[in-house]
Amino acid sequence: MSPSAGRRFRAYTSKHLDELTARAGLGEDERLAVRAVATVLPFRVNSYVIDELIDWDAAPDDPIYRLVFPQADMLPAEDVARMADLLRQDAPRKEINAAANEVRARLNPHPAGQMDLNVPKVDGQDPLEGMQHKYRETVLFFPKQGQTCHAYCTYCFRWAQFVGEPDLKFASGEVDHLVRYLKENPQVTSVLFTGGDPMIMGEGVISKYIEPLLEVDTLESIRIGTKALAYWPQRFVTDPDADDTLRLFEKVEASGKNLAFMAHFSHPNELEPELVQEAVKRIRSTGAVIRTQAPLIRTINDDPKVWERMWRTQLRMGMVPYYMFVERDTGPQDYFAVPLARAYEIFRDAYKNVSGLARTVRGPSMSATPGKVCVDGVTEIAGEKVFMLHFIQARDPELVGKPFFAKYDEKAAWLFDLEPALGATHFPYEEAPPADVSALVDPARA
Repeated sequence: MSPSAGRRFRAYTSKHLDELTARAGLGEDERLAVRAVATVLPFRVNSYVIDELIDWDAAPDDPIYRLVFPQADMLPAEDVARMADLLRQDAPRKEINAAANEVRARLNPHPAGQMDLNVPKVDGQDPLEGMQHKYRETVLFFPKQGQTCHAYCTYCFRWAQFVGEPDLKFASGEVDHLVRYLKENPQVTSVLFTGGDPMIMGEGVISKYIEPLLEVDTLESIRIGTKALAYWPQRFVTDPDADDTLRLFEKVEASGKNLAFMAHFSHPNELEPELVQEAVKRIRSTGAVIRTQAPLIRTINDDPKVWERMWRTQLRMGMVPYYMFVERDTGPQDYFAVPLARAYEIFRDAYKNVSGLARTVRGPSMSATPGKVCVDGVTEIAGEKVFMLHFIQARDPELVGKPFFAKYDEKAAWLFDLEPALGATHFPYEEAPPADVSALVDPARA
């Protein structure tokens, strides 16, 4: 087992950046530019990632290094130069934060209507903090103690959770509000605990959120969205509450509900340590199902061989490949985004080389305002080259599974970059989109 297995967790933050980027061989000006980016976007990594996952001989080009360390060109050059000047002048923290907030405001901190369209309300007026209800069957819950991670991914679409600005943060400690909402809306059959990372919480905390849900008869599944298997597998093997956490998972299964462990793996190198393999075995022994997902990220995993290797390895380990996502329209999207045409090629070239058991994976999928839109291919219809698309999930349930078409655009990287094809004047979701989450409540109670 890894030498890191029994070590205590140690986090590295922006105050360690200069030392760590020097280890990667960056010069003084390059290190300052990286620190400038880190004044705007969050940085956090831990000793396991540093010691076990990053190949420092290959840094700064190592994929795991790029996954967790800010890059100097992730933001517009003028913004980086401005923040670097403030750091060089040793400007007051208040001035640096004010400038950083100006940049953040231009980065679409809450994409896909998270603040405006997805937050459920009591009696149609008072918002339920820390909850999102975008799809009829599923509610997202953001436990307040789980709104950080063992390490931050540079591409993360939830970066706004981690920058210390309360107005940008989703969180709730009121599980009773969640239980009441579920009982009032029996059409909701699944709850997804998300963040941040719920598995940053100890068993004594996370059980207080999960156990009350076991008494909700209409709930069929509980999901935990987490990167802990990749960034801190000790959580399930050697941490003091590892065994208690696994017993909690067993309790969920014993209650008759499905526990879906939504594991984020961005690169196959994250699957190699023995500690990860042991953690996967222990979680699966509880009856929980581990489903894997990740976005397609330029410079990190934009290669079909990387995805093929990742899906094959996950299958051998007993996990279920679930999603390839398209990088969302937030944060440094322009830096990480892969055009949809290329994304489809990467997906197809990996998909065709794996067995049917690994073809459970779906994608490339865009989690956009109207729903999860999958790029099914590129073809020609009546002399027009088009993208074939369909909704895997939708704000309007009537759209799920229905195909639609967009004009082929080799530069398009997101749904809203596309135009209707074949003479259509609008996309199906533009006909009568629900105004907000109120459209998802139980029709019998509407």
